[in-house]
Amino acid sequence: MKNTKLNTLTNGIVKSNPTFKLVLGTCPTLAVTTQALNGLAMGAAVTFVLLCSNVMISLLKKVIPDRVRIPAYVVIIATFVTVVQMVMQKFLPSLYDALGVFLPLIVVNCIILARAEAFASCNPVLDSALDGIGMGFGFTLSLTFIGIVRELLGAGSFFGLPIGSLGNVSMTVFILPAGGFLVYGTLMALVNFLTRVAENRKYEKKSEAKPSAEKEA
Repeated sequence: MKNTKLNTLTNGIVKSNPTFKLVLGTCPTLAVTTQALNGLAMGAAVTFVLLCSNVMISLLKKVIPDRVRIPAYVVIIATFVTVVQMVMQKFLPSLYDALGVFLPLIVVNCIILARAEAFASCNPVLDSALDGIGMGFGFTLSLTFIGIVRELLGAGSFFGLPIGSLGNVSMTVFILPAGGFLVYGTLMALVNFLTRVAENRKYEKKSEAKPSAEKEA
C-alpha cells in the first residue's frame, strides 16, 4: 500500500517526468525558462492547478457525464488557473508580467488535461492528489533546472544575481529560442541516458540475485 502511494507520488519526478520523458508542455518550457525564477514560478503555478484540478475531477468523476467530460475538465482547470492569475497579479506583479500569456495558457497545458483524463478521472482522491503533486514537482524541477542552465550561460547570473565575471563571458544565444532548444534537447538526452543506465544496473542486480535464490532453494 505504502509502496503504491510512493510510486504514484514519485512517478512524475523521474520515470514519467512530463518534460523530459513524456515531452509535454514544451511551449511554456521553452518560452519562460530564460531565467530560473520564471521556471520556478511557472512550475509552482502548474503544480497548484494540477493538484486542485486532479482532486476536484476525482471527486466529481461519477457526476460528470462521459460525453461532456473534456469541456467539464477544462472549466474546472480554468477556474484554478484564474485563481493563480489573480493571486500572482496581486502579490507578484513582476512574475505575472514575466510569464505573460503563458500563465492563462495553463488551461490548455497538455500535462494537466492528460492527468485529468488518464488518472484523476479513474482513481481515488488521495491517489489523484499524489499524482498531481508528483507530476507538478517533476515539471517544476525540470523548468527550474533548464532556467538555471540558460540563465548561467546566457546572462551570467543565478536567480537574477550576477555571478562574478561570468557575465562578461555569457553567451546571449542561450536565452534566445535557439538556445532554449539546445539546452532542452541536451538535458533530455542526459536524463534519458542516466535513467537507462540506472534501469540496466537494476536489471543486472535482479538477474544476479535470481540464480543465488534458486541455488539456496
